[in-house]
Amino acid sequence: MDKHDTQDTQASAARPVLEGPDIARVLTRIAHEIVERAKGAEDVVLLGIPTRGVFLADRLAAKLEEITGRKIPVGSLDITMYRDDLRMHPPRALARTEIPGDGIDGRLVVLVDDVLFSGRTIRAALDALNDIGRPRAVQLAVLVDRGHRELPIRADYVGKNLPTSLRETVKVQLAEEDGRDTVLLGAKPAAPGERQR
Repeated sequence: MDKHDTQDTQASAARPVLEGPDIARVLTRIAHEIVERAKGAEDVVLLGIPTRGVFLADRLAAKLEEITGRKIPVGSLDITMYRDDLRMHPPRALARTEIPGDGIDGRLVVLVDDVLFSGRTIRAALDALNDIGRPRAVQLAVLVDRGHRELPIRADYVGKNLPTSLRETVKVQLAEEDGRDTVLLGAKPAAPGERQR
């Protein structure tokens, strides 16, 4: 069996835990929770963490606009240069940081990401934010929280809590990037020469 056959088998073994309608529903719920906790979301700024966090932030902004009747500032926050694993991985392409025109000073910034895992991505995002401005407060919205935190970080808004083992992977696919909306849970591919137990 060649490498591509193995990858196809692993992809087909992954099972969906959220489909398109589920994702739409949880984003609507999160939008309502943001409005409730932010008392109307008047000073909310959404910043998505590339790649899929940006698409989720855009969708959340649209839902918040439906609820509040106001346009919600939305942007993106590239955390590549703030990661603590830069030296352990091959160089990665920089994504874009786009901060809405009014900035983030004194605003409630809601960071948006697809999967919360170790917490290291969010720590890097907090460091990146620190270089841009001084928000009134920072909150975190994630589509999936899969556990296994390595840092004391938790999400304020969670689409789905998904207990996983370290032998599993969570893959989020969104229509903007992947052509469909789904969250897949599957077995982690074995490293070269490693046998699956």
